[in-house]
Amino acid sequence: MGDVLTKIEIVTRPEKFEAFKQELAKIGVNGITVVEAKGTGLQKGYKETYRGVTREISLYDRIKIEIVVCEVPVQQVIDLARKNFNTGEPGDGKIFIYELANVIKIRTAEEGRAALKNEQ
Repeated sequence: MGDVLTKIEIVTRPEKFEAFKQELAKIGVNGITVVEAKGTGLQKGYKETYRGVTREISLYDRIKIEIVVCEVPVQQVIDLARKNFNTGEPGDGKIFIYELANVIKIRTAEEGRAALKNEQ
């Protein structure tokens, strides 16, 4: 194996995702996983009235973006995420970074860097 594999998880607002995805493609990151999520951090909930019914909203729409890199520098992905998702307001999100022990492609049993290659 020998290569450093790093997983980057970004939890943020969904509004700026498309622009971020295009920027990732420019630096050579093509494989990503995106999950719709709900969550809250330091920001408080708010009340919303719809058709006369008031309800408290305490969870916000978020997305979780998962990226595994070994060739693209981790700091480059982090810098892109901060540039794209930063509004300066609470709720911009968090970036989590994990070192992975291994990646195994189920279909071919390839491991490490070879498992991340997009070959047919």
